[in-house]
Amino acid sequence: MLVERYQNYVFTLVLRFTDVREDAEEVSQDVFVKAYRSLADFRGESKFSTWLYTVVRTSCITFLRKKKLETTSIDNERTLIQLENRESGFKANAIEQKSRHAMVNDAIRLLSPDDAQLITLFYKGEQSLEEIGRIMGLDPNTVKVKLHRARHRLKEKMEKHFSYEVQDIQGE
Repeated sequence: MLVERYQNYVFTLVLRFTDVREDAEEVSQDVFVKAYRSLADFRGESKFSTWLYTVVRTSCITFLRKKKLETTSIDNERTLIQLENRESGFKANAIEQKSRHAMVNDAIRLLSPDDAQLITLFYKGEQSLEEIGRIMGLDPNTVKVKLHRARHRLKEKMEKHFSYEVQDIQGE
C-alpha cells in the first residue's frame, strides 16, 4: 500500500536530487525499504508524507555521497542536457502538457538546491509552509519569504532559458 500510494511522490523527489532516472529508481526502491523498516519510528506528529520526505532526503544524500567519488561536474551534464533539449525540437512541442511539465522541471534544475527543494516540496509534494519549515529547519514565515523569492527566480529562469515556450503558453 505504501508503494502504491507514494511511488510518484517519492520518485519525483528522488529524481530532483539525482537527475538520473536509473539512479532515481534505485534510490526510490531503497527509500521504500527503509520506510517499511522504520514505520515504528513514525509518531504521527506530522503528515506521513513529511516523515517520508525525511527518509527520501536522507537516502538521497547518502546515495549522492557514495556516488560523488565517481561523478563528474553535474553543471556540465545539465548544460549538455539543456542544449540537447533545445536542439531536439523542444520548442515544437511546447504546447503539449508533457512538454510544459518537462520545461518547468528543466527550469527547476537551473535553480539553487534550496530553491529547487522549496518549489518541489510546495508544488509537487503539496507540503504546507509549516511542514516545509520542519523539514528544512526554518520558521514558516521564513519559508514563505524564501518560497516567494524562489518563485521569482524560477520565473526569471523560465523567461531567460525558455522565452519562446513561455510566450507560446501565454499566447494561448
